[in-house]
Amino acid sequence: MSETHIFTDVDMTQGERFELGAGEAVVLSIPKPGREGPNEDAAALISLADEAAVAVVSDGAGGHPGGAEAAALAVRAVCDSVAKLGGDLGNLREAIINGFESADRAISALGTGAAATLAVVEIQGSHMRAYHAGDSMVLVTGQRGRIKWLTIPHSPVGYAVEAGLLDRGDALHHEDLHIVSNLLGGHGMRIELGAALELSPRDTVVLASDGLSDNLHLDEIVERVRKGPLPRAVAELAALGRQRMAASSDGEPSKPDDLTFIAIRRRRSPGRKRR
Repeated sequence: MSETHIFTDVDMTQGERFELGAGEAVVLSIPKPGREGPNEDAAALISLADEAAVAVVSDGAGGHPGGAEAAALAVRAVCDSVAKLGGDLGNLREAIINGFESADRAISALGTGAAATLAVVEIQGSHMRAYHAGDSMVLVTGQRGRIKWLTIPHSPVGYAVEAGLLDRGDALHHEDLHIVSNLLGGHGMRIELGAALELSPRDTVVLASDGLSDNLHLDEIVERVRKGPLPRAVAELAALGRQRMAASSDGEPSKPDDLTFIAIRRRRSPGRKRR
C-alpha cells in the first residue's frame, strides 16, 4: 500500500521524519528569508512498499513568473504518475520518466514563462537511481564521508566545475551561478538518468534545491549528514543555511533563496552487529 506526502508552499520550523522502507527520511522546506510571496520549492515522499520509495524535490525557477505553481505541478505530476503503477514496481522507472514529461507539458501549458527544476530518487531494496533536470542536487554519501554519487548541475557553472575549469568553492561566488540551462517548462527539457547504485547500510541520500547547495560547501553537507541522528543533521544544515543567507561573512557563500531538502538513510541490515 502506497503513502504519499506532498509539501508545497510550506514554512517548516523543523524537519518532518518518516519511516521509509528499510530506513528513514526527513523532509524540510523553508521560504527565502524576507520574501513576501510563496515558497517556490516543493517536495514529496512516496512510500510504495516495505522496500521501495520515491523522493522528489522541485525548485521554481527564480526570475520566472509562477515559480511556486511550476514546482507544485512538477511534484504532483511525478506523484500522480507513480500512483498509477499500483503494485507494479517493475515499471517504476517508466512512471518517473512519464512524470517528468507530464510536468514539462503542464508547466509549458501555463503560458506564463514559468519553469522549474526537478530531482527524483527511486529506492528499491538496496538500490537507488537518480533522475534530474536542472540544478537541484542529488548526493549519496557513506558513513565515512565518501561521496558515492553526485549529480552534475545543468548549468554553465556546473559544467565548468565538472570539467575542472572552475574550483567548486569559487563556483559558489560566480556571477553566473543563478543560470540554469535545462528546465521543465523550457525548450527541449532533458532528463538525466543516473546508473543504478547499491546503497550500503547507513548510506545517506540527499535531494536538495539550490538553496542548500549554493549556500553550503559540499564537504559541509557531507560532514553533517554522514553520521549521527538524521533529524539532527537536517536541523544543522537548515541552521547553517539560514545563517549564510542572512549575511555573508569571511568570504562564505550567501545566496538568499528558498531552501528545501530530503535526507534518506538506509538502516543497517537486519541482524548485523555493530563493530
